Amino acid sequence: MKNRSVVLALAVSCVAALTLGATPALADNVKVTPLGGQDGEFCPQDRAMIFEDPNGTRILYDAGRTVAGPNDPRLGKIDIILVSHMHGDHLGNAHNKAPNTGSCAKPDVSVSALPNSNSVNIALAKKAKIVTGSEMPPFFASRLKANGGNPMDSILARFGGSVKLGGVTIATVPALHSNGLDPDYIGGELGKNMADAGIAGYVGQATGYVLKFSNGLVAYLSGDTGITAEQEKVVHDHYHAKLAVMNIGDTFTTGPTEAAYVINDLVKPNSVIASHANEVATTGGKVLPGSKTEAFIKAVKVKTHVPLSGKTMEFDSLGKCVAGCRDIGA
Repeated sequence: MKNRSVVLALAVSCVAALTLGATPALADNVKVTPLGGQDGEFCPQDRAMIFEDPNGTRILYDAGRTVAGPNDPRLGKIDIILVSHMHGDHLGNAHNKAPNTGSCAKPDVSVSALPNSNSVNIALAKKAKIVTGSEMPPFFASRLKANGGNPMDSILARFGGSVKLGGVTIATVPALHSNGLDPDYIGGELGKNMADAGIAGYVGQATGYVLKFSNGLVAYLSGDTGITAEQEKVVHDHYHAKLAVMNIGDTFTTGPTEAAYVINDLVKPNSVIASHANEVATTGGKVLPGSKTEAFIKAVKVKTHVPLSGKTMEFDSLGKCVAGCRDIGA
């Protein structure tokens, strides 16, 4: 009986050790949740994503027009907000009344967020820090201060440097894209005169981001960009990004063929999430034949994931999806 008790105790200890050993592995993933216009779909205005570090830090990237303001129930806790550039579909000049209002083809953008922007209003409500590069931080600092917030919560991450917040290291990288501040955000006589003259406020170059999470995962968020040399020399060679979020919409950004070149030949991550397609890309969660999204998937040589709104994907330190993804492509 004594020997049997010893064997039983050892068996229980082994099972407990295996269970405890498995728990950190499950907890070490970075969660990515797209916040688009329609649950389970990839729609024209979809830009916003939440990245959740294993330590619980939550980062909102390009809130745009599909996050229904600071009261959107999908947001939860937000610690950091990233804005790649000042265009309304990323900064958020307007937004939907509630998730799933309107349709994929005709999104609801009926609620004006001017002059603050959707991003600033969310930051104020969530007491989140806004991290941007280039010349954008002073605009956010002034908007926070004007609304009773802390201007110091607007934080600069200039090209070639980085900041660490909540255990996540954040760096900005150049994005080849226009980045004027619409006079509607400025208002008053100055804003009117600028609008009449057809000019926008100077806020420097648009940016992308490189995030290093506490589990070691390095992710490249392209913002809106064309093909740049930095995608190879900086994002791949220096930061060694393993996951990419890549814009594919054409005309205003890289098209599907150009975006595939960036992924296949320059950044070379282990997997990529398509973004900014500017089209109804899915119906019933399935990619539409003949779409730009399909063209991108066919051209890319790594695992490709479609950001279906509300569907959380989990990535390990190597940028491989371990939960919530439907693998498409290589």
